[in-house]
Amino acid sequence: MTSKSFLPTPLMTRPIAITPGDPCGIGPEIVARAWCQAPELTQGCFVAGDVGLMRRAMALVQTVSAYPVCEIETPADALRVPPRCLPVLQVVPVAPVLPWGCIDARAGQLAGDTVLWATRAALRGDVAALVTAPLHKEALHAAGAPYNQYPGHTELLQAESALHMGVLLDQMPVRMMLANDELRTVLVSIHVSLRQALEAITLERVLQTLRITDAALTPVLGRRPRMAVAGVNPHAGEGGLFGREEIDIVQPCLAIAQQEGLDVHGPYAPDTVFMRARQQADGRREFDVVIAMYHDQGLIPVKYLGVEQGVNVTLGLPLIRTSPDHGTAMDVAGQGIANASSLIQAIGMARHMVSGMH
Repeated sequence: MTSKSFLPTPLMTRPIAITPGDPCGIGPEIVARAWCQAPELTQGCFVAGDVGLMRRAMALVQTVSAYPVCEIETPADALRVPPRCLPVLQVVPVAPVLPWGCIDARAGQLAGDTVLWATRAALRGDVAALVTAPLHKEALHAAGAPYNQYPGHTELLQAESALHMGVLLDQMPVRMMLANDELRTVLVSIHVSLRQALEAITLERVLQTLRITDAALTPVLGRRPRMAVAGVNPHAGEGGLFGREEIDIVQPCLAIAQQEGLDVHGPYAPDTVFMRARQQADGRREFDVVIAMYHDQGLIPVKYLGVEQGVNVTLGLPLIRTSPDHGTAMDVAGQGIANASSLIQAIGMARHMVSGMH
């Protein structure tokens, strides 16, 4: 999933919005760097944020020639901006200059406000997709209501989507997919303890994960995804010797999914299934995606292949949202050394998903 794989489509009817994340972290810098390093990929995109913040960030990465940051008035204006120019839509009050690398409630407020604006724009159909640079959860909570009720991006997006669709929160289930050039994995549970993650492995939740994954990847691949389901226990339970979750929960779930027409297989031993789903040098892969039973089971293989190439995709929403697979990196913010590779991949993934929806 290199940036070369995601050249922009010739005609974009709607732009892609990119939020800068926490203004004290590396988010604004990697956004500016993405425009410098991947101008073809960012053409037709714009930053939903603060003009002054992005000019400050561009100063960190621009050392040879001027690379202008221009203010636009509407999202559609991003489609008409000349090449090698970073368009910014001022969607928040003019932001104060905040110190790099600090956790600040004002930074959390700005980060939350930009995500809220962009989410609503995507739900209205004003933008084709949303790419979010990292925010800092502590700063977000320090901003107070409404952001202190959300652990992070995903929960905010989920709540706004449910409100927009007029459904209860539990009727808007979402899942995390981590992907890179070689591997895709979708998680049954995300940020819970291992004990809670095991309790979350129910027939209903696993089946829901399969359905969400199938619905999300079918338009992207142009066919139903071939899904491999990882077992819960060593050797996928070894016929019940090492645990019965595979027999009592996973196998009945797979039978139902197969009856519904889903291309799903397993459960397979967790220590080998990811190798079977990893793309080979000749482009072949046995499976398109692995359904992992809990956070670390699914994320360790993807991150081992390279955090700088990983993309986080939220599945199950009525909008397209991707993000880089890393945090705010406060320790290097403001030094002009942040790596934009994962954000560039996230923009490419968003473009790819947008093209698959048409």
